[in-house]
Amino acid sequence: MVAALLAILVEGQLSAGPAASAEKSNIARHVDLIEITGPINPASADFVTDSIRQAEADNASALVIEIDTPGGLLSSAREMVKALLNSRVPVITYVTPSGASAASAGTFIVEAANIAAMAPGTTIGAAHPLEIGGGALQGALGQKIENFTASFAKAITHQRGRNESWMEEAVRHSSAIDEREALKLHVIDLVAPSLHDLLVMASGRRVSLPGDKKVVLALTDATIYRREMRLGQSILNRLADPNLMYLLMIGGLLGLYFEFAHPGVYLPGVAGAICLLLALASFEFIPLNTAGLLLLLLGTGLLISELFVTSYGVLGIGGVFAFALGSLFLIDTSQTDLAVNRGAIAVVTIIFSALILGLGYIVMRERRRPAISGREGLIGELGEVLEAIAPETAGRVRVHGELWRAVSDTPIKRGATVQVRSIRGLELEVTETKGQVRLNNRLQQRC
Repeated sequence: MVAALLAILVEGQLSAGPAASAEKSNIARHVDLIEITGPINPASADFVTDSIRQAEADNASALVIEIDTPGGLLSSAREMVKALLNSRVPVITYVTPSGASAASAGTFIVEAANIAAMAPGTTIGAAHPLEIGGGALQGALGQKIENFTASFAKAITHQRGRNESWMEEAVRHSSAIDEREALKLHVIDLVAPSLHDLLVMASGRRVSLPGDKKVVLALTDATIYRREMRLGQSILNRLADPNLMYLLMIGGLLGLYFEFAHPGVYLPGVAGAICLLLALASFEFIPLNTAGLLLLLLGTGLLISELFVTSYGVLGIGGVFAFALGSLFLIDTSQTDLAVNRGAIAVVTIIFSALILGLGYIVMRERRRPAISGREGLIGELGEVLEAIAPETAGRVRVHGELWRAVSDTPIKRGATVQVRSIRGLELEVTETKGQVRLNNRLQQRC
């Protein structure tokens, strides 16, 4: 049922996509606008790739990327550069507002666009590669990474026809310049005070797209559509701060250690496992969708464990949280146009959690019921005495249609009704019942 509901919701979203795109394509011209702020990380790379795909599907006249970044992961920057160089829609990068910068990895992203622009009072450069912790790369490995990064930077500027020698300086000697020098050295194409001015100044320029396609931009009167990160991207983007990434990794390891050292606490183990998976995804040690799948499996395991372990809700709450996070990260939109609606994720998470907990409640209720079959099921049952029972002499009784040897501390006559108190091997210990009782509590429960 849950799978069917998810399929219906996803199908509905996908079927609505072409209609929305067709409606938007009827507008004469429109420009998609996104904003990249903070460190460059897998979430921002996914966001840029996703936005390019959406702009291509919507027949946007251009995609404008506003940038203000101190840099970030080179691997994520490479993914963004690859998407920009192969975009079938014109891309304009714009370092804004005043005081903003496109430092380190941000330099490569600015240079990879069809048109690179900066606002007054902004800077670009300082692209020398560093370790994640901020330290300089040393030895042969450091030299290899520096040479590769310089070659990578020169290839970008050559592709876009800009200043290759300055880009090499930015990589090898951390050269940084403001917008006036950048324009003078042909590191960028435009200096624009505002987004409106940028669109006006970019209009009439000819840009090259893959397949030797030439396009003349006409953006002066274009409608602007601002796009935001999906919830999963936004969460990962906030978690990608280097300091927070480090704390997540340490917190995850400490949580697991504490759980192994003091089994049965549960909270450190649950929190540690979730933090560790988030840290691995933030560091790009595992792909984003792999982290989503692992979180889904972790959430399912925790929900099931809640049924059999008394954790006072810790495992259940952790399972719901992990399941929801895994659903957000599961589909990598940089590799597909599919996207699961947030509402669908919420509905499926609630239904799945309710099913698991509901089935668990039923199972545990049945497990707590006294046995009603087998040897244990005889305890409390009524029987009929077929052979008299004396204090030191066993007799015979019929219980459940079976004949058993029976003993008692008091004499019991033939034909009396007795109740089974215990079983010792193949012998029953019974006591005589008073009155005409025919059904005991066990039989009532069975009915």
